[in-house]
Amino acid sequence: MTKHLDVITIGRSSVDLYGAQVGGRLEDMGSFAKYIGGSPTNIACGTARLGLRSAVITRVGDEHMGRFIREQLAREGVCTDGVVTDPDRLTALVLLGIRDKEQFPLIFYRENCADMALSEGDIDEDLIASARALLPTGTHLSHPRTEAAVLKALRLARQHGVKTALDIDYRPNLWGVAGHGDGESRFVESAAVTAKLQSHLHFFDLIVGTEEEFHIAGGSTDTIAALRAVRAVSDATLVCKRGAAGAVAFSGAIPDRLEEGESGPGFPIEVFNVLGAGDGFFSGLMKGWLDGADWPTALKYANACGAFAVSRHGCTPAYPSLAELEFFLKRGVLRPDLRNDAALEQIHWSTNRARNHGPDWDDYRIFAFDHRLQLEEMAGYTPERGAAFKELCLEAALAVQDGRAGYGILCDDRIGRRALHAASGTGLWVGRPAEWPGSRPLTLEPALGPDCGGLATWARGNVVKVLCFCHPDDAESLWADQIATVRRLFTSARRNGLEFLLEVIPSKVGAVNEQTTAQVIDRFYREGIYPDWWKLEPLTTRAAWANAIAAIETHDRHTRGIVVLGLDAPEDALAGSFATAAQFPLVKGFAVGRTIFGDVARRWFAGECDDAQAVAEMRARYARLCSVWDKARLRAVAAA
Repeated sequence: MTKHLDVITIGRSSVDLYGAQVGGRLEDMGSFAKYIGGSPTNIACGTARLGLRSAVITRVGDEHMGRFIREQLAREGVCTDGVVTDPDRLTALVLLGIRDKEQFPLIFYRENCADMALSEGDIDEDLIASARALLPTGTHLSHPRTEAAVLKALRLARQHGVKTALDIDYRPNLWGVAGHGDGESRFVESAAVTAKLQSHLHFFDLIVGTEEEFHIAGGSTDTIAALRAVRAVSDATLVCKRGAAGAVAFSGAIPDRLEEGESGPGFPIEVFNVLGAGDGFFSGLMKGWLDGADWPTALKYANACGAFAVSRHGCTPAYPSLAELEFFLKRGVLRPDLRNDAALEQIHWSTNRARNHGPDWDDYRIFAFDHRLQLEEMAGYTPERGAAFKELCLEAALAVQDGRAGYGILCDDRIGRRALHAASGTGLWVGRPAEWPGSRPLTLEPALGPDCGGLATWARGNVVKVLCFCHPDDAESLWADQIATVRRLFTSARRNGLEFLLEVIPSKVGAVNEQTTAQVIDRFYREGIYPDWWKLEPLTTRAAWANAIAAIETHDRHTRGIVVLGLDAPEDALAGSFATAAQFPLVKGFAVGRTIFGDVARRWFAGECDDAQAVAEMRARYARLCSVWDKARLRAVAAA
């Protein structure tokens, strides 16, 4: 059978609520970050980030948290064919905190949770047979029902030539040998647990655990003795994780000293968060193992992925992409606190961005109705009528989108709040302005606050958009003022996990040539500002576009791309600008507003057309622009 998958993990799947305040007690946490969690789920995501085709077999509840896990797995590129929705049980939750590099208060909310209802009926033979490797974790050997499911999967793996790996993943309280308040505990002796594990170790080709986990698997607190006890019942390669001392692999007999095993290079980094480090380690190890690397190389990958995990907040969000791992291994450690390494964090953000904010589309057709000043100046405008009109704009956008990918809106919160909130979950790309309309030097919307802390309340799917009127010939004092404001907003956007779009229109400030926009772009990058998106005015020549794109790609090979603004140009003029822009793949589409809604808004506020007429006309105009862009792109692709 064709192997469509590289690895399938089996077991826990939960929502991790990570305390945002580092260094305090869990009792004192005031806010939490929400991530997917559970060792098998983490490993499935970690391996997917490294380019392996992964899947997870688990159960989730039929509620918001279960849907969150499904959706996030899909964003991570993990196959969800083995994820079963349990109609009767809730998705597991875990509350965690980071006290220091050794203490991590943790509470498991797993009483009769969905993933512990996994049963033999949830194991699909075709799915197992389609994989190169199967990786259960130890927790699911702790209950007869989940144990039966794991054993069925392991027997099917043997029948279909699938490699098998075990993450011992010993959590004493999940085996019932420690209390609810002991979620942090990693070792409690138990003859019953040892016996259960040893009865199944013969199924595996690879067994991975910490020294404490091998102590429970081997029934001895002497690590060498424990490893030898495991070897007595299993021919698997044993990989023993030793924290700061790295890890060692034993393919044959266990020597007298751990140091005599095969090892890979470690990395001198600061330990910030030990939670999830083992899952990151196993992700890197699986990458090396399934790629056919020798154990020192596989352990190098594993140690590097573990280093990322211990240096960042969260588990799955901390794991590297393949591009990030390769960059790190080539360049090395410049500072031990990896989360504060600017170059590394930029690659981490940009190469994992689709896993948090959705995939890259080839084309973006954005209806921009984030305008505020232009509406407020129209006869008949009131705040309530302005809000109603923006809901009509959204209705027109959704009618054109019709459930398809590649469509979006720009909408503000001040006038368009109802439309903005209604757009959430529709599949539209959603951008939201942060600037005070028309300001130069740049001023931000007051609701953001002086430190841009207001971004903490924005929906995660909103893209922070800011328009900065600037020109290469501006005085240095003006540049300094505007750069400081943009940097403050950009920094806050990153801190809050929001994508950032920077719009510049040099022609509104001074004379322009084929280098002007490129010079503006270069200046922002040199100031440490890395937009996910650029919104640029229509450039009139291929040379101007080529210069702008070169300025972007010199600094950032992973940017989302460029969208072209409209500047209230008539449709035929936009058709000409689209024809030039569409020749460049980095130009992803358009973000046009007044060309679509301008005339309609004036007549609607004046009472000269009703809601249905307004929607119909905006829908027709938006659809025509989409068609113009699509035809321009097709011609460009054909010509190339």
